[in-house]
Amino acid sequence: MNHAQADMLAAREHLARSGWITRKTEAFRHLLPPPAELWLGDAAAAQPEAPPLELAGWTLQPTGHTLHTHTSAEWLDAADAAQRHALFAGLPLPDAAAGDDAAPFAWAHRALCRQGLRLRVEPTTGAPAPTESTWLTLQYQPRAPIEAPLAVIEIGAGVNAVLVETHGHATPGTRDWQLVQNLQLHVRLGAGASLTHLRVVEPHDDDQLAHHVHVKLARGAQYRQALIGEGSRYHLQRLLFDLEAEDASASVGTVLTASGMALDFQSYVRHLAPRTTSAVQALALARDRAQVVLNTHAHIAAGCDDANVHQLLTGIPVHGEPRLTLRPHMEILHDQVQATHGATWGALPEDALFYAQQRGIANQVARGLIVRGMASDLLTRAIDDDALSEQLNAAGRLTRAIARLLEEEDTAAPAASGADHG
Repeated sequence: MNHAQADMLAAREHLARSGWITRKTEAFRHLLPPPAELWLGDAAAAQPEAPPLELAGWTLQPTGHTLHTHTSAEWLDAADAAQRHALFAGLPLPDAAAGDDAAPFAWAHRALCRQGLRLRVEPTTGAPAPTESTWLTLQYQPRAPIEAPLAVIEIGAGVNAVLVETHGHATPGTRDWQLVQNLQLHVRLGAGASLTHLRVVEPHDDDQLAHHVHVKLARGAQYRQALIGEGSRYHLQRLLFDLEAEDASASVGTVLTASGMALDFQSYVRHLAPRTTSAVQALALARDRAQVVLNTHAHIAAGCDDANVHQLLTGIPVHGEPRLTLRPHMEILHDQVQATHGATWGALPEDALFYAQQRGIANQVARGLIVRGMASDLLTRAIDDDALSEQLNAAGRLTRAIARLLEEEDTAAPAASGADHG
């Protein structure tokens, strides 16, 4: 047994000792994830016959470049001891004792991870500070029924980057199996760096996914994420932001759609230095018997003068009786801060529907237009750059998800839905 295999076995043994997530776990008490056995799988499912790097899944496409930056990428085999060490270098070990409710997911990931990508964008040596943005497209295509992908993305000091990350439906006929995916994505921004990150996650209805995104920001770094996610049998999107130095800022705009599915969105922002800023906005559009949880948490440490926090959660039942749970949280240990949060749910605005019907627009068409308008506006605000939002086609990318959500809807008004404000 080599060191890589020993590390995988140790992670599996640690998970067995510490146990899996239960209803007592605060972050998951409204939507319990499937048991550990699902994410670990059996040897046949977890260890495909093909060499692991042929199943790496990540495809990198530089779609725009600047002479002032250099992009490097390494696809690493986590079953090789040396490459595994390089792949996990600098990543924290999961720690349930420190309040990491998702630590069991991280141990399961270490036990199963077979391959990963380390991507770095840094200034060219001797070149002036980059002013143009470096554009990258990162696509992931699953290669095994049970998998634990990993990517580490580092943006060097002063670099401006734009990243489009997609997890799309497989091409028809390329896979006929259900996917179980426990993905870890670590993003590191150097001093003064900026990253605009568009994430699109479109699972199959029977897929079970858990995506964990951990972003660390140095002094003056700026991170903006726009996330479009669809429901599946189980779908978790968990975001963790560490604002570690002064003037760091992070913003997230999330649009989630679920039709009779389960979808759990969790966002945790840790303000650890003065003059840090965060904004998290999430819109859930649900129908039928879908269960959607929006869970945001902001922590402002002592001494964080002029920290600024904003949270806004919105849930809209577009048809049937979905269950929407909206849970904004703030933990403020300092008194010189600005903090706002809110949660609202309800049907689409009747005045807007009436206005559309008065102009001869069919009810279903009007509902689609209103929903797309609200979702597009949220993503545009998250990106905070109208021209860049158009270049990313953020509004256009919503069309597919919203069309799938509304395609079977009749013209009846939505029934009353359950809501829980945690």
